[in-house]
Amino acid sequence: MYTSFSKKYNPDNISSAILFSDGAAAMLVTGNNETEGLNIDHFYSSVSFKSKQEMVWELSSTGFLLTLSGYIPELIEEDFNGIVNECLKETNLNKRRYNPLVYSSRRKKILEAVHNSLGFTNGQLQPCYDVLSEYGNMSSPTILFVLKRIQQALDKKQPNNIFGAAFGPGLTIETFILST
Repeated sequence: MYTSFSKKYNPDNISSAILFSDGAAAMLVTGNNETEGLNIDHFYSSVSFKSKQEMVWELSSTGFLLTLSGYIPELIEEDFNGIVNECLKETNLNKRRYNPLVYSSRRKKILEAVHNSLGFTNGQLQPCYDVLSEYGNMSSPTILFVLKRIQQALDKKQPNNIFGAAFGPGLTIETFILST
């Protein structure tokens, strides 16, 4: 699929508008650990070089041009578990000890690919599916909508860890770990 975010009205531009819904979200990040909220504990970034042409943003004179391949879910399913393991290697966590949070960059198929890659067997990604069902794919704001839902459901009396991942061009995978 090849789409464009620009002011020209043509089938490609209309397709891109259909793929992403509207949404806005904000987060306040401070250096004060004494306030209530979540702590940022860890970041990890990876690029899947074999898939660098599968998701590409280009700037043109008419706007942003986006190329999305239908193979992205398969690539994520193949690579995601290893990336999560690399991220968690530097922490004292394992996959069974965090609340998963995944930003879907392309519909339900991305969530299914993550679910399969990590070997999940039940509703670990339910907040992601719920937000996608209620609001659609809002691109970047989606992760904050899901994070809010997860944060509201956490048991505030015990420590919690949240693992997050976002997918971007290249295929870039950005991860983070938050704690309460």
